[in-house]
Amino acid sequence: QVQLVESGGGLVQPGGSLRLSCAASGIAFTIYTMGWYRQAPGKQRELVAAITARTNTNYAEPVKDRFTISRDNAKNTVYLQMNSLKPEDTAVYYCNANYLRRSDLDYWGQGTQVTVSS
Repeated sequence: QVQLVESGGGLVQPGGSLRLSCAASGIAFTIYTMGWYRQAPGKQRELVAAITARTNTNYAEPVKDRFTISRDNAKNTVYLQMNSLKPEDTAVYYCNANYLRRSDLDYWGQGTQVTVSS
């Protein structure tokens, strides 16, 4: 059974930082592309950042230079370090695991809420 369990969300003031974690089980973690997506109220889910099995990364334009995605294959965990947070970063953040863009090998976590507010 595949499980992706996110943690680390919460309430933070503008300019603050949070680190999200996603622990994966039930998949061959090292070969999967891992991603973080977010969905704000009334908006579509969007890609925030992704890291391939070879640790190539890509970021959405709004988070470049503020967020960093990384992975620890020994712990089957992917991280999202979020700095200089803005109110517009408020959303539910979801972890995703995907192998070769196959829809049958595409998994999601339950999501973790990030709220940026003073």
